[in-house]
Amino acid sequence: MSEAEKSDIHGDRPAASSKQGMAGHKELATFAFQRTRMPMVVSDARQADYPIILANGAFLELTGYSASEIIGKNCRMLQGEDTSRTAVAEIRAIIAQEREGTVEILNYKKDGSSFWNQLHLSPLRDDDGQMAYYFASQIDVTELRRVQTLEESEHRLLLEVDHRTKNVLAIVDSIVRLSRSDNAAAYAASVQQRVQALSRTHMLLADNGWQEASLHAIVKLQVGVFGDRNVEIEGPHLMVPAPSVQPIGLAIHELAANAAVHGALARPEGRLAIGWRKVGDGLSLEWAETGGNGKRSPEGKGFGTVLLGAVLERQLGGTISRDWRNDGLHLVVDMPSLDRVGRSLKEKP
Repeated sequence: MSEAEKSDIHGDRPAASSKQGMAGHKELATFAFQRTRMPMVVSDARQADYPIILANGAFLELTGYSASEIIGKNCRMLQGEDTSRTAVAEIRAIIAQEREGTVEILNYKKDGSSFWNQLHLSPLRDDDGQMAYYFASQIDVTELRRVQTLEESEHRLLLEVDHRTKNVLAIVDSIVRLSRSDNAAAYAASVQQRVQALSRTHMLLADNGWQEASLHAIVKLQVGVFGDRNVEIEGPHLMVPAPSVQPIGLAIHELAANAAVHGALARPEGRLAIGWRKVGDGLSLEWAETGGNGKRSPEGKGFGTVLLGAVLERQLGGTISRDWRNDGLHLVVDMPSLDRVGRSLKEKP
């Protein structure tokens, strides 16, 4: 037997074998190593830098390298710019501790394309128990990670849809319960108008990818239903988080509807100015009507007043200040946080 054929290591016994299998298990193991579809390499732990001494066809196919390009090289040749330094440190620790271990690491093929490698390392010892080689198998889990990422994104989306559905249904429930009328047709019209206001902001959110919407777009959308003549809308660019878009849209609709029936928008000479300023994580919105039907009494609480309180104060955590002036309503809404609805929904099971 030549020196090249001599070995001081002996492989693990097969988990299951016949006498015939045991008689030829070394040759069969060689066949299995080469023919398996799992990429595998063996590195020499007795040489500096653990050079590759064996690799199967599946490894060459996975990485795109030829046999001459990998023999004698360290497996770090597969690392690249975006390879995690933490993952590399985990591999070093496994080798330093001479133990088995599995690490998921971003590797690169010869052509520069990346793949996620589920790398499993296992030490091979000689007859004296000393480290002789390191066996490494690889599984390309790129597609699996992509599917997992899609599933996680889908799960987050479903949670968001669930949160938003709860939000919308809570508002619709309030509209149905709080609307009052002895006339069935008037009741139906009242509910329908407010649900349509929700629908408009729903479509606005859909157009914006369900993330957020600008306050200017929300205000213009709801006020524009009653005409934008003699209406001034002015304020800094401010994006409203998705969970707060529909409550704010409904509140603006309620104010605009009241102005169109009783206030400034009901008369040709009437004027409406809507402005806001950012205050911390929230805002202060001002609604100023002039040229209306004269001073209106703040006495009594109609559905509109109750709805504004429910939406702006209870749901959004804001405060409403009303000033009934001789020429129209002057109203200020202060909201300390625009994300109050989103946070409260996420805290609920």
